[in-house]
Amino acid sequence: MTPNVTHAPVTPTTPTAPASPGLDDRVVGALVGAAVGDALGGPVEGYAPEQIAERHGGRVQGVVGPWNGPEWRTARPIAPYHKGDGHITDDTLMTHALIRVYATVRDHLDAYAVADHLVPDLMTTPRWIPELEAEALPLQRLFLAEKWLVARVHYGHVDPREAGAGNIVNCGAAMYMAPVGLVNAAHPAAAYAEALDVAGAHQSSYGREAAGVFAATVAAACAPGATPASVVDAALALAKDGTRAAIEAVAEVAVRHADFEPALTALRTAVAPFDTVGPDYRAPSLGARRPSRLHAIEELPIALGMLLIGGGDYRRTVLGAVNYGRDCDSIATMAGAIAGALHGESAIPREWSKTVAEASRLDLHAPARELAAVAREVFARDLDRRRTHEENFTLLAGDPR
Repeated sequence: MTPNVTHAPVTPTTPTAPASPGLDDRVVGALVGAAVGDALGGPVEGYAPEQIAERHGGRVQGVVGPWNGPEWRTARPIAPYHKGDGHITDDTLMTHALIRVYATVRDHLDAYAVADHLVPDLMTTPRWIPELEAEALPLQRLFLAEKWLVARVHYGHVDPREAGAGNIVNCGAAMYMAPVGLVNAAHPAAAYAEALDVAGAHQSSYGREAAGVFAATVAAACAPGATPASVVDAALALAKDGTRAAIEAVAEVAVRHADFEPALTALRTAVAPFDTVGPDYRAPSLGARRPSRLHAIEELPIALGMLLIGGGDYRRTVLGAVNYGRDCDSIATMAGAIAGALHGESAIPREWSKTVAEASRLDLHAPARELAAVAREVFARDLDRRRTHEENFTLLAGDPR
């Protein structure tokens, strides 16, 4: 059942208000917002809310240091990654890699673009990796689910459209799909379709579905007049199977709360029937991450739940995602991208974005500027293609008027 909330439609009929953020501001907000959420969630990833509160003397309120302090280099299970102190993780590394593909192709992407451009980028070009505090190939930082791309597409020569089959089903593809939503800004259905194609090289089942739905939510958040409720409605209009059911279940809980603290247990209870990992995030169940029409990744529904609880406010939304724990860097990446797209860069605390950019040695704005330019070019191409289609169809079928 659709959550009982009152909301504005995804495509409003009223004119855009003068104060509404423009495309460039929303793109910056989404991408900087995603990177900041990623960096805030990284040091507490994999832990339960209770463990996070005990470790930090309460809820995380901003950038924090590594879980094991100066012993991060050797402490398991995180070593050798320096998670914390404003360092972004693989979520942002992959997001920026996908932006570079858009900057090269300058049009809509598909699974073959992943094979032709993303995989070589990951394999051949050293970049600064904040968690390694060194320049290295991005491939050397990526999790096994992302290394799958190289194994299957480059070494296995598998059809890119089918290469995701057989990989563990997780949020690996969804976590970097914000650029697809931004290139298709204000057009959730187009973002969903493109992301499903792109993600086919990486994921299958509900992992691929989540990639499509997340891209759609970012596109929906860019629509003038969008609200957290309209974003969730856009997700529900497109999501299938367990992904849709999980978003519904979490949304029905979220709309009853205005603060994340009392909602943490209820949100986990709502998503648990759809999550295959189980109660102990670091000890997955036997059936974890296997294809199924009945299940969903945990990260996207929880990100949308925190968006509703936070009323779209960036700080409240992202801190809710961070303090939820478990895979909270990816949850906060998604929540941060959506909240940033809703309100633009001004919604993101300046002290957070400055710290993350400096600590990670990244220009967080340059990728956003590039992607905004690409989005405009792609829209112009789409207009030309649409007009050509209209002319040809009219010649074929006669004037529909």
